[in-house]
Amino acid sequence: MTQDPSEILIDCRDVWKVFGERAEDAIAAIRTHGAGKREVLRDFNCVVGVAEASFQIRKGEIFCIMGLSGSGKSTLVRLLNRLIEPSLGEISIRGRNISQMNRKDLRALRAHEIGMVFQSVALIPGRTVLDNAAFGLEVQGVARAERHRIALDALARVGLSDWANHLPKHLSGGMQQRVGLARAIASDPGIILMDEPFSALDPLIRRQLQDEFRQLTKSLGKSAVFITHDLDEAIRIGDRIAIMKDGMMIQIGTAEEIVLHPADAYVAEFVAGISRLHLVKAHSLMLPPGAYAGPVEKLARTAPEADVQALIDLVLAAPEQAVAIAEGETLLGVVTARTLLQGIRGEDADQKAQ
Repeated sequence: MTQDPSEILIDCRDVWKVFGERAEDAIAAIRTHGAGKREVLRDFNCVVGVAEASFQIRKGEIFCIMGLSGSGKSTLVRLLNRLIEPSLGEISIRGRNISQMNRKDLRALRAHEIGMVFQSVALIPGRTVLDNAAFGLEVQGVARAERHRIALDALARVGLSDWANHLPKHLSGGMQQRVGLARAIASDPGIILMDEPFSALDPLIRRQLQDEFRQLTKSLGKSAVFITHDLDEAIRIGDRIAIMKDGMMIQIGTAEEIVLHPADAYVAEFVAGISRLHLVKAHSLMLPPGAYAGPVEKLARTAPEADVQALIDLVLAAPEQAVAIAEGETLLGVVTARTLLQGIRGEDADQKAQ
């Protein structure tokens, strides 16, 4: 299927960020000789932040960038709004190369096109929650009454209307993060950048905010880049996930694709403990209709997006221990008890066919 160019909000092409005076030499060594991060530091006194990152983010998509400390994920997100300059490559926002923007255009981009929320939400202690949420609009020169109206609406969206006149010190950590998100969406940006915003929160509050963030982003039709070191969080939030290591993107795909088809041993180790019950779908587990020996017309039917948990319930309830996968009137395949168990173990239909 051809991608509509108008749907691409962020387009990164062969983007590099190498810190150090000999960045060009370091990049050449990586490209020609496969030099690693340690060799680059030793031979050129340079630090590889991001290496040959290429990806696109579509309108309405939540794109999670996941990696351990030092993987380059936070460096990459700062390249997306040009808080730091790339060593090489091109980053386009809505078709415009941000490296070619002058200061005025760059300020406009940050003010209107991109909102950002950091792990440290950095609220102004002496200002009310309302004034904190309206701060970006204040910087833009929006009149007080209008910016307060917009900020109140943003606070309502994150469930903090009743706290508008309180100071940040009266809020919990999770509530302060909601203020940061309200501040980001008040300017109505098309893109929201989130750099590990929930990592310091308690697990229960963190899961709640993850769900709220995804629901809010989708309801507003925003695109988001969400940085995390937690694969469970990436799976919970992201439409697609990019896994980074040593500045490089090792694999990009949906959570299901990454779990079923890890690109290498590093990714496989990450996904080894991930539950597949709500992750792997019927379309990955089904056999072709002709491969099922019994009468297909007697089987109960379900959609190709049914997850493993739903399939378990259906297969257990079926006398044939099988369920037909269909889209409308079109039969797509059959999931049996055997293929279901193989799917839980981590095999998909392609692997079973080999």
